[in-house]
Amino acid sequence: MKFTDGFWQLRPGVTALYAQEAYDIWQADAAAGLSGTAPAALGRTSDGAGLVVTAPTAVIAKRGDILNRPTLTVTLSSPLEGVVRVRVAHHIGGRWHGGFGLPGAVEGGAGAASVSEEGGTLVSGPLTARIAKGAPWSLSFEHDGTRLTGSGHKAQGYVQLAPNAQVDPGVVGNARSGGAGPQSRAYVHEQLDLGVGELIYGLGERFGPIVKNGQTVDIWNADGGTSSEQAYKNVPFYLSNRGYGVLVNDPGHVSFEIGSEAVERLQFSVPGEVLEYFVIAGPTPKDVLERYTALTGRPPIVPAWSYGLWLSTSFTTDYDEQTVTSFVDEMARRELPVSVFHFDCFWMREFNWCDFEWDPRVFPDPEGMLDRLHGKDLRVSVWINPYIGQRSPLFAEGAEAKYLVKRADGSVWQWDLWQAGMGLVDFTNPDATAWFQSKLRALVDQGVDCFKTDFGERIPLDVAWFDGADPERMHNLYTLLYNKAVHDVLVGARGEGDAVLFARSATAGGQSMPVHWGGDSTSTFASMAETLRGGLSLALSGFAHWSHDIGGFEGTPDAAVFKRWTAFGLLGSHSRFHGSTSYRVPWIFDEEAVDVTRTFTHLKMRLMPYLFQAGVDAAASGVPILRPLQLEFPEDPAVGYLDRQYMLGSDILVAPVFTASGDVEFYLPAGRWTHLLTGEEVTGGGWRRETHGFQSLPIYVRPGTVLPWGARVDRPDYDYLDGLTFRTFAGEPRGAEVVVTNPDGRVGRFDTQGNAIGGTGKVGE
Repeated sequence: MKFTDGFWQLRPGVTALYAQEAYDIWQADAAAGLSGTAPAALGRTSDGAGLVVTAPTAVIAKRGDILNRPTLTVTLSSPLEGVVRVRVAHHIGGRWHGGFGLPGAVEGGAGAASVSEEGGTLVSGPLTARIAKGAPWSLSFEHDGTRLTGSGHKAQGYVQLAPNAQVDPGVVGNARSGGAGPQSRAYVHEQLDLGVGELIYGLGERFGPIVKNGQTVDIWNADGGTSSEQAYKNVPFYLSNRGYGVLVNDPGHVSFEIGSEAVERLQFSVPGEVLEYFVIAGPTPKDVLERYTALTGRPPIVPAWSYGLWLSTSFTTDYDEQTVTSFVDEMARRELPVSVFHFDCFWMREFNWCDFEWDPRVFPDPEGMLDRLHGKDLRVSVWINPYIGQRSPLFAEGAEAKYLVKRADGSVWQWDLWQAGMGLVDFTNPDATAWFQSKLRALVDQGVDCFKTDFGERIPLDVAWFDGADPERMHNLYTLLYNKAVHDVLVGARGEGDAVLFARSATAGGQSMPVHWGGDSTSTFASMAETLRGGLSLALSGFAHWSHDIGGFEGTPDAAVFKRWTAFGLLGSHSRFHGSTSYRVPWIFDEEAVDVTRTFTHLKMRLMPYLFQAGVDAAASGVPILRPLQLEFPEDPAVGYLDRQYMLGSDILVAPVFTASGDVEFYLPAGRWTHLLTGEEVTGGGWRRETHGFQSLPIYVRPGTVLPWGARVDRPDYDYLDGLTFRTFAGEPRGAEVVVTNPDGRVGRFDTQGNAIGGTGKVGE
């Protein structure tokens, strides 16, 4: 949100007060409060040792200057090694949404604070926060002595808006996205310096350019498709190519101005009286993500079977068991391995979403059908959402038991957007959560293996939550409660390591409940490209697993789009054929589409020892499977803006083809790279132009790679250690050993010649 009118003025109706000096600085302790004689009411840290600073909004030159003079109270502490928490408060008892759950915060904190004549310092591992005493206001962050960024003159501000203030609330002002215009007349903002050449990434799954400089980004979940500025997965975390990251610890509306208002700075603002953020140390982008996911939640290991191809009914198509069986059998006949069959919305009766009952007109024998699908060695996924249409028998049940979100007057909140008269399950009510989960457990008992958790973005503000939560806070946070409720059911029924979702909405912490897919794209090359941009942006926001609708969702792709998208979609962590009004079985496009599907499904099965290990590594480090080149080659300035190619794991570079002609342009970092399919070796360090047929694309193996190569092409969940071979590529081997984790948890370790090192162990040994 922009508050200024150029460098000197504020916008009409806006008044602002800024931290002008560090008037006094005190050491703080979680248990003992503040040292010295400072009043404890200023605030204790939640992380042990820290600093508390009084920052008047004018320089105090004489005693009388303190009168009628607002101050900002700035508190610094550390919840985790290499992470500094900064809290800026106008009124410390005033409105704050509360932060995200932080499972990685260590008891007692991780910082060491000191105060001298020059100012105060807080040291946490390699990261130092340094605040200078007096004027002008100066808070800086250093990594091993090198300055990363900082907050200077007119950076920390308390802003008030008059009723006629000329500011744009962005997507928050869209009632259909759950907003209703500006919800606050007061905001707190911070501005951190942007260095020359500094690039900013992340902020969730965003479909515009991967580099966020120059953009205004509102953290506000919305159902806007992939071709708009809105996002299903908004994460108030960004990553800088200067070796640090920042998480704004607020699940409500956060507005970012990334060099778009003050071009030398990145501004973030929140409504209310309190702003809290974390600066997260690197020095590499991987180090930042490792610390960020350690703080907010690591992704779990997902089952090997989920890496295989998911085949869907599509959305509004006609289907019954005969249709499903014909698709499954024809895929098998054509040697196109399918791991999961997905039933979209119309497995339930129309207008009844959700009642969690199979439509008896179409599926009269669901238990038998599920048994028959399991007999074909398939897992089964079904679509759900957290809304209850008023024709569903569950609506009356939920309303009577007070399980649905209410308006302030006590009536059930309803609207007609999506489902007629639908209500919303109130997951802040433990009894409502248990009720919702009981319906899912019945489906699991019936034979359903996983759930597509759709929607969760359009969460209204004109409501009263069971636990009294701030409605603006709940708008983005709702998706975490919804997906956790479902994920917990699967973990309880199937165990850790065998639970997987197919979720659309998310925010910070959502990476701990994978998998997420990219939402509603269109069936064009342009949408295919924007889909990849969204996935790369999400990867730089801490999400390790990601998928998308191969061929696009809206419309029907032509054969060229489908074939190119199939190659792209099968070279990722998770792969799904799914559409809106038309099927996505490959033979309806042409016979070559069948061949392309076979080529790339078989290739993915061969790569499973490598891909599954990347997933195991992600659970330990938070580093995503599909990743931007910025993560692997942070020292190469040429990769800074790349968003049409990616790394699959650490060793395979993929450049999808976004043209029917097969023409593609991409960048190879320095070294001798080898095409995985042809064996051709080429020298990197520059751009390449190539032309590929539909059964090929640029897929190059990094110099010095020793690639584990699986023995089977018919399924993803086989014994990787049985028949395992290794493919070695030009260049000095990278690393001393290759680790392969089997789906059953056994771990094989091999030297760079493929020789076993000792016996097999288990994950974690």
